[in-house]
Amino acid sequence: MRFSRKIAPEIKPRQNFITKKRLREDEIDFDKLRSYRLDRVRKELVKNNLEACILFDPVNVRYALDTVNMSVYNMHNLTRYCFVPVNGPTILYEYFNCEILSKHLNLIDEIRPAITWDYFSNGDQANIQLLKWVNEVKDLSNNFFKSKKIAIDVLNGPAVTALKEEGIEVVDAKFILEQARVIKSPDELICMKAAIEVAEIGVSKMRSELKPGMTEDELWSILHKTNIENGGEWIECRILSSGERTNPWMQESSNKVIQQGEIVAFDTDMVGPYGYCADISRAFVVGNKFNDEQKKLYSIAREQIDHNYRLIKNGVSFKEFKEKSWVLPEEYYPNRYSVMVHGIGLCDEWPAIRYPTDGGERSGIFHKNMTVTVESYIGEVGGKEGVKLEQQYLIGENGLELMSHHPLEDI
Repeated sequence: MRFSRKIAPEIKPRQNFITKKRLREDEIDFDKLRSYRLDRVRKELVKNNLEACILFDPVNVRYALDTVNMSVYNMHNLTRYCFVPVNGPTILYEYFNCEILSKHLNLIDEIRPAITWDYFSNGDQANIQLLKWVNEVKDLSNNFFKSKKIAIDVLNGPAVTALKEEGIEVVDAKFILEQARVIKSPDELICMKAAIEVAEIGVSKMRSELKPGMTEDELWSILHKTNIENGGEWIECRILSSGERTNPWMQESSNKVIQQGEIVAFDTDMVGPYGYCADISRAFVVGNKFNDEQKKLYSIAREQIDHNYRLIKNGVSFKEFKEKSWVLPEEYYPNRYSVMVHGIGLCDEWPAIRYPTDGGERSGIFHKNMTVTVESYIGEVGGKEGVKLEQQYLIGENGLELMSHHPLEDI
């Protein structure tokens, strides 16, 4: 059922300019993409006996309604959100004077000014604003979720308490959206391919421009520049290190000067064009001449990925995968990476499959059209260096399709 759109008709953005098409833009049916994702959200709500959700996380807002505005800012400020009912109009609560940004999105039935109650925006008026927001939610409940139960993905303590005092129960929308996002449509897969292609343009430039004397930050900036100039959006983290900073892993790029013969390893974690994430890891050696220890580390990391990706098939349980997963040699186990496999889409997504000793998800099953990354970090505690590798895959009917194509090193 469609509703009359309540969006000010006088808002008319000027469009007297020339644009350059982004990668694979003509291959994507954006109407189908948006309808598929909104339908997935609503089906998950129904599956969990819920009538509606309110989404604050910019990634979830984008998935549901494909609307974007200051995504990183809104990750730490509750100043923009949307309401998605199973039956009823979708409502975007937009940041101050920004209604124009989403006027073209036909799946948004109404745009209202966001009611914010954070201290940054409201100071000593925050509690007054919170009451206004609660009254807004009560009005939505009276019209669109009579059960007085609402799924919300991000909310602070005072807001949860205030809703509870009004008889409105809040349940976590995080798992609703994670489950909605897990199966990708054909158009989503095209978006993901475009993001990976942009990332790999950047990775190729990084490899060709890598030289002794440049800093880690200078090398890392090549990927970020490539992403932005090709319509990408942001980078989730800055994990790039060289030499002794590659062990232990997870150190972000710095002003360290890169030296001849050192390993340089990184994880792209790049949110590219159309908001989809390219998550691959590579390790190079400055000068392209691996010494014996570097060859050993690289070969073991590659062996782990080659073993584990072959276990992932449509219908295989996470439990079975864990039981058959590659056994990390004892000397590398204390420095192991946090996961062996994780989902990927608009960002890192469910599932996160940890090593057998680390607990985590066990009851799930791999399904066709899930997209995942397979990870390895190899570095001994107290060792000089470490190697990080990661590949991105699509689960097909009978196996995996490699989505990341920048070649691994020939050692």
